[in-house]
Amino acid sequence: MLKIQNYINGELVAPEAGQYLDNYDPSRGTVYSLIPDSDEKDVDRAVAAAKAAFPEWSVTPKDVRSNYLLKIASLIEANLDKLAKAESIDNGKPLHLAKTVDIPRAAANFHFYGTGILHYAAHAHSMEDTAINYTLRQPVGVAGCISPWNLPLYLFSWKIAPALAAGCTVVAKPSEVTPMTAYLLSEICIQAGLPKGVLNIVHGLGAKVGAAITANPQIPVLSFTGGTKTGADIARVAAPMFKKMSLELGGKNPNVIFADCNYEKMLSTTMLSSFANQGQICLCGSRIFVERPIYKKFKADFVEKTKKLLVGDPLGEKTKIGAVVSKPHMEKILSYVELAKQEGGTVLFGGNRVKMDGEFSEGYYLEPTIIEGLSHNCRTNQEEIFGPVVTIMPFDTEEEVLMYANSTIYGLASTVWTENLTRAHRFAANLHSGIVWVNCWLLRDLRTPFGGVKSSGVGREGGFEAIEFFTEPKNICIKLK
Repeated sequence: MLKIQNYINGELVAPEAGQYLDNYDPSRGTVYSLIPDSDEKDVDRAVAAAKAAFPEWSVTPKDVRSNYLLKIASLIEANLDKLAKAESIDNGKPLHLAKTVDIPRAAANFHFYGTGILHYAAHAHSMEDTAINYTLRQPVGVAGCISPWNLPLYLFSWKIAPALAAGCTVVAKPSEVTPMTAYLLSEICIQAGLPKGVLNIVHGLGAKVGAAITANPQIPVLSFTGGTKTGADIARVAAPMFKKMSLELGGKNPNVIFADCNYEKMLSTTMLSSFANQGQICLCGSRIFVERPIYKKFKADFVEKTKKLLVGDPLGEKTKIGAVVSKPHMEKILSYVELAKQEGGTVLFGGNRVKMDGEFSEGYYLEPTIIEGLSHNCRTNQEEIFGPVVTIMPFDTEEEVLMYANSTIYGLASTVWTENLTRAHRFAANLHSGIVWVNCWLLRDLRTPFGGVKSSGVGREGGFEAIEFFTEPKNICIKLK
């Protein structure tokens, strides 16, 4: 059985304590590899390597850093099939999704920041004939990057690439639930010749490795994507140490559908925004609000299309819904379906575990689920479920649905469907969320800022905002006479 290794100071190494954790294939419910059960000693070793590499990496010419990132991007592209299959097995997502979204996006992240750093410019401010001020952007130091299990390599690279481009060295922790592609990235970095200590990957539990990264005084900057509760725990430790933090946390995103929408386009996209990756994307629209004139038609069509989604082996060509990531997560999702029933909701379709045959009989499969009849402020509509479960409800006025949409503690993303240009601008401006998609969903331009408000996080990732996050501005004033 494969034993995944840590990547520290340019080498693949076993954990200091020699202990390992089981890594499950969610499609079968069986252990298929082992991952390091690392601890503070492994993190300290990684931090020492990153700190030693920082002085040279931080002043390495931008074009040289760019070349390393572009080589990594190229190697990810060259290993598309291998990485996509590994991601599908490790996470439970359909292979076609990993092949068309996750792995290409990981390559794109390295490519974007590999080229972006070449075009990044600081500012100068002239005080006429008195003085000139200019701003240096200098890398902060060793960056701690902690990523989640739902889009493993996609979001892992989303943090690592800008940090390396900016001149930081990195100590990174992938999710212990989905570690495989981070391990394969270690091999790619070795193949690319990335200097020792520039990137270090430590596998293990959040309570051990994540906590050690958060508390380490030699790590002045943290980028975390994950649950809101964990984000609060990180902030509680890091804030008194005055660390820079970017926290991309939970979401309970509204999908607002007005009667004047392009109906067919809306319906096909809503299928994706509801159930892509088994609903395990922080940007999925789990609360669907439909203007009353088209509510009955939407409900009938949406249920009919959902019934046709094939749940099955993630590696299957026709599979639309794979396995959810773990048994505890499956049980959590099912508990919310029961909660919805207790709160007066009606399950229009789904709500059950899917029992597969043969080798997949113990896999973590769920039916895509649609629930109606709930109030906008019930727990089911207020708490993040993070699975293939959506609620639908009608609305009558713009003011009413705006209140529904903004009613949660979250504010990550929103989707709006309308052909009324004035309403699109007005409604988008009044939504309390970091991202608003109008007549689309998950249409990403890597130059744009990404992040949420309220309990959905602090800070922004993406574009030059990410490079700025991993640097500190220094103003220099030169008196001219």
